[in-house]
Amino acid sequence: MPKLFHPAEITGILPPLVTPLAEDESIDEKALRAAARFMLRQGVHGLVVGGSSGEGFNLSTDELRRLTATVAEEMDDTRPLIAGVIANSTRDAIEKARAVADLGVSALQLTPVHYIYKTDEEEMIRHFREVYDAAGVPIIVYNVIPWNYLSPKLILRMMREEPGVIGVKQSAGDLKMLADLLLEAGPNDRIYAAIDALLYPSMALGAHGVISMLASAAPRQCLEMWNAVKAGDTARAQLLHRKMLRLWNAIFADNRIATAKYALSLQGMEVGTCRRPTKPATPAQQAAIRAAVEALQDKTVEEAA
Repeated sequence: MPKLFHPAEITGILPPLVTPLAEDESIDEKALRAAARFMLRQGVHGLVVGGSSGEGFNLSTDELRRLTATVAEEMDDTRPLIAGVIANSTRDAIEKARAVADLGVSALQLTPVHYIYKTDEEEMIRHFREVYDAAGVPIIVYNVIPWNYLSPKLILRMMREEPGVIGVKQSAGDLKMLADLLLEAGPNDRIYAAIDALLYPSMALGAHGVISMLASAAPRQCLEMWNAVKAGDTARAQLLHRKMLRLWNAIFADNRIATAKYALSLQGMEVGTCRRPTKPATPAQQAAIRAAVEALQDKTVEEAA
């Protein structure tokens, strides 16, 4: 079982692991273990399972537990494991949270409810509180649902009033919201960047970590950019930003789980299929992704500043 990490220790590049699937769409455990080892070899600071990139919205409670338990066996005591919980009701969220609570996860990445209805603020706070009370695992709010999007004011309130809410994964394209969260966050609040096209400015603003699909598709380069920002190497960070933005532009599509998986396959990671109706990467998408991955890996080409 992985070591449990304090929220302040959950920092850096935390890729959401894609879930390798066999042709019958079942979890491919052998490929899953290999995928976890691949990611850890890149030097990332931790892993997230069951997130959007991992098709967590398609996983049953039993599958989420199996996925988490399998990856937990591949972790060491130097990096945290986070489990994603994507559910449409408090009851279902509690069921999934309890299913992974004993597997050594240091936090849950939990969405607001996400069907067509918007929850008022008091019920939203109650939702996160009840999941924490039931499972006892610290919660990172996965702020990603467009029609149930949580304002910085509400997120800050939850982090201040609810002991179980330790941070937020900010997934909107609005860098101002991330900046506002960082401006008003307390010393123990964790603000994670998930604005894939803007990871560099998110890091430069002081995000405590990155949990994003682009970190999954290019983990080593994302880590290099993190290190460059920390070292004050602006030129290197901007170079990596430009290269990674080209990759993001190539994989960004409605089937971006499949396109991200294809990008990883070009780097030697077996990723399998996606659950229907997500379609595989098209030939045109494959060509664009191949060019972006080659450029990302080419250390001989220096781009103009």
